[in-house]
Amino acid sequence: MAIFERVENGAPRRHYVVKSPVTLEPIGEFDAGSAADVQGAVERARKAQAAWAQLPFARRAEFLWRLVDVIVERQDEIVECVIAETGKPHNEAVSMEVMAPCMQISYYAKRAAGFLKTRKRRPTGMLRFSKKIELHYQPLGVVGLITPWNGPVALLANPLAQALMAGNAVVHKPSEVTPLSAVLFQDLTRAAGFPEDLYQVVQGDGETGAALIEAGVDKVSFTGSVATGRRVGEACGRLLIPCTLELGGKDAMIVCADADLDRAADGAVRGSCFNTGHYCCGTERVYVPEAVYEPFVDKVVALTKELKQSDVGDSDVGAVFWDKQMDIIESHMEDAKRKGARVLAGGRRNPELPGYFYEPTVVVDVDHEMELMRQETFGPIVAIQKVKDEAEALALANDSELGLSGNVWTRDLEKGAALGAQMETGSVSVNDIAVTYGVAEAPFGGVKASGVGQVNGELGIRGYCHLHPVIIDTGKSSHGGYPYTIEASRGMQGFVRRIFGNRFLRKLLV
Repeated sequence: MAIFERVENGAPRRHYVVKSPVTLEPIGEFDAGSAADVQGAVERARKAQAAWAQLPFARRAEFLWRLVDVIVERQDEIVECVIAETGKPHNEAVSMEVMAPCMQISYYAKRAAGFLKTRKRRPTGMLRFSKKIELHYQPLGVVGLITPWNGPVALLANPLAQALMAGNAVVHKPSEVTPLSAVLFQDLTRAAGFPEDLYQVVQGDGETGAALIEAGVDKVSFTGSVATGRRVGEACGRLLIPCTLELGGKDAMIVCADADLDRAADGAVRGSCFNTGHYCCGTERVYVPEAVYEPFVDKVVALTKELKQSDVGDSDVGAVFWDKQMDIIESHMEDAKRKGARVLAGGRRNPELPGYFYEPTVVVDVDHEMELMRQETFGPIVAIQKVKDEAEALALANDSELGLSGNVWTRDLEKGAALGAQMETGSVSVNDIAVTYGVAEAPFGGVKASGVGQVNGELGIRGYCHLHPVIIDTGKSSHGGYPYTIEASRGMQGFVRRIFGNRFLRKLLV
């Protein structure tokens, strides 16, 4: 995330200057939106949503397809903006902030109509003879979207596509430390011809985000830290607003004794260092059986030392996006070293670069007494712990307050799937780093302190709807009702004995 700094300029608004984490030079500025700004945006969005919800799915999809066209045409602008704000490598800016959004938006443009079409069915039991059910997916209205700094376009485009295809309008509060890409994306939607006020960006800080929740939105979609997520969840609970909270992780990697060590070592380095370690399902703990520990560590160290780090786009590991995140990384590493951890590669700020760069790091002799193995570090660190066997690895993997994702490495795919099913996480990958978020069909979300609810796929887009049942009586005359009589009541009791007292009939009719 770019560094942001509040500036007192004598104006009544909170004013911020955004700085590059690569050069530490200013790259932009903004005024934080007030509660009145947010309220006005929500009111405008509600008017826009009324017309948008009347459009058929095919018409909504046309706007999203045009947005994909604009993204493709202007991808260089996106890459340039994201790199300026985050300092991530050019490759990751393209793959994460251009290609992934194109895939996400296309997925829902093509499939939303099928996911949200009205379902018609008959109820079970005796009611099947006189009733039918229609299940309508109704849009909720105005969605408040609050996104983080580590994927400023990807983590915006995905929920936006779902909310819009479901028939909602969106008011978006991006992170105050990557605010520029959100403004650019809003411009892209306008270039794609989106209706006025359907998608609006309100720049701001935590106060602005709190105002958005209080402004009468119909759902909140939040991605961010556990601490902030708790506050968002509390506010939504008080207001009775549905929310999805995709929060932090401390993902564990289990390397089985029969794993392909070359492949697993590559996975450990990629899983820990991708996006400078700044992604919620990044690998933060690696557990390796003693039988293969030493050769695995040697391979990880060799791969890590080959990684390029520079202040230009041609780099493997970019800058730490945010100065406060650098503080956390350094604090966790200092705590680990004080408690006996050994650094085999990296382990410090890069002294050859002017900005916020932390060297790709390998650290061993770690344990669960260290902050590095218990709290979310969000940095380019491969932390490896030796274990007796896979059973101990699984126990340690589950010894965490967080449970977002995880991964298992083995040549035995059935064993990998079985181990993965025992991990207390929202999702697991076998022989790959955390790819669940990138697989649109797979519901993504955390357990324990890693979040509430799931996003993506049918389940995700339906979360932006109210499932509205309409029960239709198909009979030609009324039945039951007043006046009550003892004879009718006893007749009902007899019916219960004949049907539900008969094991064959009750199974047949229910």
